[in-house]
Amino acid sequence: MRHLHAHGGGGCTCFIIPPHMLEKIAENGTADQREKARQALSIDRTFRAQRVAQPLQAPPERVQGAGALHKSRRTYTANHGTGLPGTLVRSEGQGASGDVTVDEAYDGLGATFDLYAQVYGRNSIDDNGMDLIATVHYGNKYNNAFWNGAQMVFGDGDGTIFNRFTIAIDVEGHELTHGVTGATAALEYHDQPGALNESISDCFGSLVKQRSLGQTAAQADWLIGAGLLAAGIHGVALRSMKAPGTAYDDPLLGKDPQPDHMSKYVNTASDNGGVHINSGIPNKAFYLAAVAIGGNSWDGAGKVWYKTLLDGRLTKTAQFVDFANLTVDNANSLFGAAVRDKVIKAWHDVGIDVAVVLSWQYNKAVLSTFTSPHSTNAWAYIQDNGWRKVQTLTPDGVNNMFTLLADSQSSSTKVHVYVDATLIYQAYAA
Repeated sequence: MRHLHAHGGGGCTCFIIPPHMLEKIAENGTADQREKARQALSIDRTFRAQRVAQPLQAPPERVQGAGALHKSRRTYTANHGTGLPGTLVRSEGQGASGDVTVDEAYDGLGATFDLYAQVYGRNSIDDNGMDLIATVHYGNKYNNAFWNGAQMVFGDGDGTIFNRFTIAIDVEGHELTHGVTGATAALEYHDQPGALNESISDCFGSLVKQRSLGQTAAQADWLIGAGLLAAGIHGVALRSMKAPGTAYDDPLLGKDPQPDHMSKYVNTASDNGGVHINSGIPNKAFYLAAVAIGGNSWDGAGKVWYKTLLDGRLTKTAQFVDFANLTVDNANSLFGAAVRDKVIKAWHDVGIDVAVVLSWQYNKAVLSTFTSPHSTNAWAYIQDNGWRKVQTLTPDGVNNMFTLLADSQSSSTKVHVYVDATLIYQAYAA
């Protein structure tokens, strides 16, 4: 029996319903709805305070593939209390319990384990066979679900705003992925690294759902939490990765505040710097990359994002552009230039331009070709005894493809390409 002990990013207590939604209910709801929202916010604050009180520790070492695959699920009931884990109802290998909430939680644990194990070769959350634990029937019509650093916890919802929280398998994949992030990159839970943390959970939560339904990137709805909103609420889900900002627009919940582009980035002190809000930007980039690559998202964009999550260059304070640069580099190493360029364009379309770093053999006639996010001429500079301009590059007029020729008279080991003052491409000699 293996457990994950809370530390660093792994100790993150992360909730699927963000504070801004609960605050709107506390303002606009009936007396009972306001009370339920205040209770949920109180539980949120309690767990977050516990997380802050924990001593900071170094992120875990990134060790991949430790031990044989170990699939061990246990689902408990809190019997509408708040003690964890509660009373054991169903363990690994046992048949359905007859409680739909217990069985949905059990199945979601399995679908998430299977995605990581069968597609990415990951042995549970910690890559060392960690037991997957879920508690259902938490609290009295509790309107949330969360990962507390060691297990999943699900409320039943109040039935008027939210349905039971086990109804959406991507919610379970989302929350368990917070554990994976905590065991790998340990992205800090605030501002841009926190929004990346949330986005990564949305990405892999969506992949759990798509794989369980057998959907390609083109077939998927790209909604997070579809089915959670009760009848009468004007909305389709908690978030839309395809169209951030459009998931709901309701008098009680307000309007989905997610931006889909860096030009709309929300600067706020609430929600740990808008981690559930600004995650819409990298979410949209993942959607665009997945659809452009095509086929099953977990085999294309999913492998690029997963390799980036494990990349030792990804720091716990990474900004969007840092993550974007690594996805481009990893796309190139996994799949080559065609997929790399699709990832570049996906990030460009949400307002994040990356500098591509590639190896090259200097003495070849054609150094490399690459796609620019710009349609204007560019200028190539090489470094020998300082920087000097060697070529003016003109896009091909079709897809902004440039061909960069080697300068055989130079011993340069570096080349940079600029449009005006913006670095759009860089390469280093092998």
